[in-house]
Amino acid sequence: MRTAHHAKKTIRILIADAEGIFRLGLKKLFGVEDDLRVVAQADQAGQVLGLAKKFKPDVFFLQSEMLAPDPADFLARLRQIWAGGKIIVITSAVAGPESDRYVKAGAAGVVLRSSDPELYVKSARRVMKNELWLPKPLGPPPPPLAKEVPRSALRPVDTLTRREKSVISCLVQGWRNREIAERLHITEQTVKNHLRTIYDKVGVSDRLELALYAIHQKLDLPPAPQVESAA
Repeated sequence: MRTAHHAKKTIRILIADAEGIFRLGLKKLFGVEDDLRVVAQADQAGQVLGLAKKFKPDVFFLQSEMLAPDPADFLARLRQIWAGGKIIVITSAVAGPESDRYVKAGAAGVVLRSSDPELYVKSARRVMKNELWLPKPLGPPPPPLAKEVPRSALRPVDTLTRREKSVISCLVQGWRNREIAERLHITEQTVKNHLRTIYDKVGVSDRLELALYAIHQKLDLPPAPQVESAA
């Protein structure tokens, strides 16, 4: 029989981000960890305070845009409602002063939106140990790319066709295979064939991973086709 001291304390997490697919990705990521559990999600800043009062999470993952215009004021109000939660700000900014701003406002950590998934997991555990989590400083910028890249240097993702990119663009919108087929005027089986090829090229295994990959890698995608209005 297991003794109590071997059991890990479950870290209860609240995710606040405007992008539904990003929230789903984080929930899936945390869901495979024994000690992490998402207890609440918010897509607007106004929901965070009420959810904090109701669920009293151990860790908040907050999209930086939700703290605007005054991160210090927002985090102060959050701590008044529930002071027992550690706050990690998700930001696209990589500048040191931006990270310092959130820490001075009361955040326990800052994680870059494009970070590897395992860093989100590590950050939750580290701040629960009262450690500060900040992005590592970037190295020197890479040398400019040559105008022509040798074919042998191309990554699989660089070989995506325009049609495959159109399929990804539709998928990021949350459309199912049948909807994608209708918008692109192809068959549903063709959509499935494209997806299998895309999965192999970018190294993912399902639709959610592909959508997250497209967002994190900032793939250059064509605009999703508009719904045709009835005459």
